[in-house]
Order: sequence, then C-alpha cells, then structure tokens
Amino acid sequence: MNAYLVLDLTIHEMESFAEYVEKIPAVISNHGGKYAVQGQIPTVLEGDWKPERLVVIEFPSRDNAKEFLADPEAQALFAIRQRSTTSRMLLVDGS
Repeated sequence: MNAYLVLDLTIHEMESFAEYVEKIPAVISNHGGKYAVQGQIPTVLEGDWKPERLVVIEFPSRDNAKEFLADPEAQALFAIRQRSTTSRMLLVDGS
C-alpha cells in the first residue's frame, strides 16, 4: 500500500530553502519516493485551512516513508527546511 507525506509550507528564507529544494529529490528517490505534488499553491474549497504551498510525496509503503524520514542525509536537509520555512507534515496511507 502506498504512503504519502503531505507538507504544508510557508517559506521565510528562499535562499536557504533553495539548497533543500536542490538536494532533497535525490534522497526521496533513494527511498522509492516521487513527487505527486511539488510546491503548488492550493485552492482552499472548504474549511479554515490556509496552506501557502503544498507538497505530496508518494512512497511505495509506509516503511519506505519512515526510512526516508530517518535517513541521516534527509535529517540534515530537514534542518535546512525547518530553519527556512514554517512547515507541517503528515504521513498517510493510500488506499
């Protein structure tokens, strides 16, 4: 069963964030992941959720996603993302 990481991002420092954007795709790919949605500005249709940019990353399984999240190379890049953005992340299973 596929699993998805869903990120809601507000970018505060584009220069630092650019390094993350450049390097994270290779780490995602190393764990079988691929972008389903990459940095899109969503249209809110219902409710009070106000995401600025949305990213959805598809993995073959929850285990692949967890391995990605635990990867030391990813962790170093997450630190850049966390310094340069306000972000929220969810892990959900597909159907």
